[in-house]
Amino acid sequence: MLNAPRQSSVRAGSALTLAVVTSPHDPGPWQRPDDSAGRPASASLVDPEDDLPSAHYGGDFETTAIPRYDSAKPAGQQPFALLNEPEPLPYVQPGTGLAPGSYGSTAAPTEVGVIDPDRRDDRRGTQDLGLLVLRVAVGVLLIGHGLQKVFGWWGGPGLDGFRDTLTEVGFRHADILTYVAAGGQIAAGVLLVIGLFTPIAAAGALGYLITSVLAEATLAHEEARLSSFLTDGHEYQVVLVCAVAAIILVGPGRYGLDAGRGWARRPFVGSFAALLLGIGAGVAIWVLLNGTNPLA
Repeated sequence: MLNAPRQSSVRAGSALTLAVVTSPHDPGPWQRPDDSAGRPASASLVDPEDDLPSAHYGGDFETTAIPRYDSAKPAGQQPFALLNEPEPLPYVQPGTGLAPGSYGSTAAPTEVGVIDPDRRDDRRGTQDLGLLVLRVAVGVLLIGHGLQKVFGWWGGPGLDGFRDTLTEVGFRHADILTYVAAGGQIAAGVLLVIGLFTPIAAAGALGYLITSVLAEATLAHEEARLSSFLTDGHEYQVVLVCAVAAIILVGPGRYGLDAGRGWARRPFVGSFAALLLGIGAGVAIWVLLNGTNPLA
């Protein structure tokens, strides 16, 4: 009686094994890759360990065994030499320099300065001082002649005398031109002295001086002394025209309110534009308000 349960369990296991082996389902998933003829009835289920290589397998699975981290390295093996990768640069601790033993150096890293393309060269010598002297000299002369025309100081003609001079030379609208010329001359001189809006101020002064030279040439032609124009005192006006043109091209220098602007650091295209503007303004004023040929 005690063996009845054991026999029942054995019968149940045999029936289950028979049901699995003779299952009506497709036996394809249970076959080996080279078992194309079918599975014999006496075969058993595939053991997963059958696919593992044996201890004597000499093939290659295209894998590389990873050694243990605590295994001893050969004496000639370099660190970080896997797959011929270069050794990384040493890590630099802030304020401590290179790590001891890294590339045999313990020197602190050198700070490399960033080059500012807009920074000016400090080795300019007396260039800025010379530009200041030139600006102040031309500006003071313009202010002095303007005050002579406006207030009659230092033997100047005053507004009435300046208007009569413009009329004699042949300028039209002399009443308006008197105030514009005298006031513009003083304003340009002040801006040149303080170094503010230097190209514009110098261009205005250049236009006034070119008109003045043309007027003096006309008067000299009428007096039959045009051949001696540059030797009877008018060379002063020609030199003044060249000085103003030089200020436009060179710039105001550092000693002025324009020191931080582009035309003071590196005058180039704007200076040519201001020079052409001053010459064009002087010629245009003469042609539109006078029209006389000073050489005829």
